[in-house]
Amino acid sequence: MSADAGAQAPFKPLPYKAPDIEVTQGKGGVVYLRSRTPPAPAARSMPHILDERAAMHPDRIWLKQRKPNHGPWREVPYGKASRMTRALAQALLDRGLGPDAPLMILSGNSIEHALMSLAAQRIGAPATPISQAYSTMSSDFVKLKHCFNAVKPKAIFVQTMDPFRKALAALDLTGVTVISADGSEGSEAYLDLTKVAPTSLVGTAMTWLGPDSIGKYLFTSGSTGMPKPAPQSQGQMTAQIAARGGIELPPDDPDEIAQTLDWMPWSHISGGNVNFNNVMSIGGTFHIDEGRPMPGLFQTTIANLKDVRPQAFGSAPIAFGMLAEAMEADVELRDAVFSRMRAFIYGGATLSDDLYDRLQKLSVAATGMRIPLLTMYGATETQGVTMTHWVLERVGMVGVPLPGTTLKLAPVGNKMEVRVKGPMVMRGYLNMPEKNAQVFDEEGFYCLGDAARFEDPAHPEKGLVFDGRVTEDFKLDSGTWVSVGTLRPDIVAACAPLVFDAVVCGQDKPFIGALVWPSPAAVKAAVEANGGDMARGVGAITAGIREKLAAFNANAGGSSRKVARFRILTTPPSLDAGEITDKGYVNQRETQANRAAEVAPLFAADLAPGVVQV
Repeated sequence: MSADAGAQAPFKPLPYKAPDIEVTQGKGGVVYLRSRTPPAPAARSMPHILDERAAMHPDRIWLKQRKPNHGPWREVPYGKASRMTRALAQALLDRGLGPDAPLMILSGNSIEHALMSLAAQRIGAPATPISQAYSTMSSDFVKLKHCFNAVKPKAIFVQTMDPFRKALAALDLTGVTVISADGSEGSEAYLDLTKVAPTSLVGTAMTWLGPDSIGKYLFTSGSTGMPKPAPQSQGQMTAQIAARGGIELPPDDPDEIAQTLDWMPWSHISGGNVNFNNVMSIGGTFHIDEGRPMPGLFQTTIANLKDVRPQAFGSAPIAFGMLAEAMEADVELRDAVFSRMRAFIYGGATLSDDLYDRLQKLSVAATGMRIPLLTMYGATETQGVTMTHWVLERVGMVGVPLPGTTLKLAPVGNKMEVRVKGPMVMRGYLNMPEKNAQVFDEEGFYCLGDAARFEDPAHPEKGLVFDGRVTEDFKLDSGTWVSVGTLRPDIVAACAPLVFDAVVCGQDKPFIGALVWPSPAAVKAAVEANGGDMARGVGAITAGIREKLAAFNANAGGSSRKVARFRILTTPPSLDAGEITDKGYVNQRETQANRAAEVAPLFAADLAPGVVQV
């Protein structure tokens, strides 16, 4: 099928209402947006939702997770999960947990993790999942200790003890119970806790539970400094579900059970709240994907996609790039992925136009129809506050505000900063009054630090377009603004498949320079093509990047979009140094500060060794 024919193919239908947006003008160029569509009624709490689903569908499978080494699926139905969380809740009460005595979870997604989290929430004890990387990929445990001291947990859960022993040894565990699923030395066995008989105290705790109860503490990713504890009230989490419910249409088949496959960590808002809570709210089945969008691990996700064949698949853009590459080489995988797929959902970064086109070509080849690519936008502090819930023929959108949320666009410099108010937004960071005064404006709107603009000012229902990070953008010495948030993904897309990420440099300089990380797969292929000679292989990669950037510059426009010089980075971004988060977000400013010695030669009067002129 030709590209033109594919572009004319119809889209698969979406189960959402059309956007209906009200726009009002404020003082000083401020613009307010809200949805005229009301949200659905909000539930009382997430544990109440679990019990409701258990009563309706006691035998329906809620969670599935493979046994080690990609073994068979183990599973827990809604009814059993409800009973187990009651037993675990009693055990946590017996160990002193409650509203001021949280549960901290150091390990990644698992059935036990989910049940411990809901058990803690039953008794009002905030569940606090911490990025696993802080325990297993750090050498100094600085971020872990910071999180531990911020919330002061009464108990800590880990899946298995051995990977976490060094991290646990770095903490003062006086008065803290350590619980593990494997029950090994130094911990209490999770299985023993599931056998505790719940008393009336568990039921009493549930009667106290309401929208203002703190269900979780989620820490910001640390992409702009040390992680900050953002309380997640039950009302915030159920408001997110109600907002989405407001735009959903009745299902074509009420008896169909939603099948979800997801790897995204529950220590972050997308995986832990938006995805996890939504599946539970609709009585769906959540398959925990042990794969990751990383070399050597994504094959596991591919195998799971073939098996589960979900109706929707959400991830960061990097995963869709890897999936497209795999489907282009495997027709059987392509047909399996698209057999029940209704939409792809991306977030955390902008998807490139090239990748969008590749995914559409694959969808049309498999089904004769194009696949909607949706995105939800938000933050740890806000849940998901906007969504593209209609068919679009482009990417890079922020969407429109979800029901119940008010969006505010406020002029900051030459851009419009996104600010938000509504029941999904936190009231403030835990014990950080000075920071809270900085992140909320005079009207009580939370300032996200991102910029957006209307796709079509005359038609606000067409949504907002992401316009970069207010805090990342900079000016060249000419006074010309550089939009890093839009330029960086465009550079990566232009250099595909040779580059996996880049840092855009040039503040107060006469031109833009870039630090680029070459794709490991591309380097490996280039070295093999050059008889195993590393120097020649890297030279081929460098020449390829230069050629692709030259082509990019030819159509880039002015100086704010042209990359004049680049150099290849040979060491990966550092988690401990704050250069990258475990979600894969590269902190542009932190990386430049840490690698000042590599940035400076980009702008030397004479071309420095290792720097390539485009």
